[in-house]
Amino acid sequence: MSGASTLSTSELQQQEQGGWQTGNWGPRREAPGEVMEDRSTSIFGIMTKVKQTSRSDRFRRKKYMGVRRAGSTLISGSEPIMSGNESFCTRFTFVAFSSLAELQPVLFVVFLIIYLFTVGGNLIIICLICVTPSLHTPMYFFLVNLSFLEMCYITSVVPQMLVHLLVDTKTITLGGCAAQMYIFAILGLTECCLLAAMAYDRFVAICYPLHYTLLMGPQVCLKLAAASWTTGVVVESVQITWIFTLPFCGTGKIQHFFCDIMPVVKLACVDTSRNEIVMFAVSVLFIMSPCFLILCSYGRIFVTILRIPSAAGRRKAFSTCSSHILVVSLFYGTALFTYLQPKTAHTPETDKATALMYTVVTPALNPLIYTLRNKEVKEAFQRLTQRNALRQMA
Repeated sequence: MSGASTLSTSELQQQEQGGWQTGNWGPRREAPGEVMEDRSTSIFGIMTKVKQTSRSDRFRRKKYMGVRRAGSTLISGSEPIMSGNESFCTRFTFVAFSSLAELQPVLFVVFLIIYLFTVGGNLIIICLICVTPSLHTPMYFFLVNLSFLEMCYITSVVPQMLVHLLVDTKTITLGGCAAQMYIFAILGLTECCLLAAMAYDRFVAICYPLHYTLLMGPQVCLKLAAASWTTGVVVESVQITWIFTLPFCGTGKIQHFFCDIMPVVKLACVDTSRNEIVMFAVSVLFIMSPCFLILCSYGRIFVTILRIPSAAGRRKAFSTCSSHILVVSLFYGTALFTYLQPKTAHTPETDKATALMYTVVTPALNPLIYTLRNKEVKEAFQRLTQRNALRQMA
């Protein structure tokens, strides 16, 4: 009985194999060989996906590093903050005047008149100083540099703005944006240094009048002007190059009418806190240092003017500085408000308003200030116009 019911080992193995195949032992299960095959297939699929993910990650990292170039040395540990449907920007769109579509033709006419007046006024000042021997002094040498700078400054922004007021697509390439930022940033810092040089000239003229020709000779004036332009080129070239090592992603919309520093930095898809600290330090060092020199110069000037016994002498001394004081107040008022604020304090409205002041209004006011408030320039202009009138009559 027990021998009949007892199965041999070989028979049990055959029944087990039959059970695996026919399902006599309940629900069909895979054979051990099949399990291993499926598992190996699934593992192989997972490994393939991992490899594909690694390749795509490496590709994105190479693309990112290519855009950043040397950025990894500047902002270590920063990675692009991007959503799945975002890509790196190669073109920016200005949306400053998008809400003023009906007023854009009017704005075009207004800004065109201001631009032509600014360029024409500064050209007249340059030509007038060049053809008038009595104006060949250090003060007017620096004024020629300032007038030339103002023409370049407004030309770097306004012509493109005028074009964008007439077209629907207000875009600029990454390279064009960088070029614009290079030009106006270099000119802006150069103007800071030139205003400090002009303040030093007034300080020597009023406080040390007997030594003026010795202390402010032609070589000294050339060195001061060259130092101003060199400082602007070197410092701002480094800073703007650093800014454009950042990766820019998203829609690329700039809440501005030109490529100003802070609106462009806001488009970076990495942590820009270190960049902001460095930009703030550069602004404090290279904008506030000339401002400090100007304040010190005018502090000594005012003390010297107050010591002049006659009222007529005090008025004459102060009149030689009044034009420069107005220009300095306009320029530094907007510059300090714009570039010494933290990023969180910037809003599109305040950025656009202050930018219009230092890119359009201030360059337009400089010719008026230096012609209407400067007696020597007015007299030279009158002599030149009278001379031309006499030639035409003859």
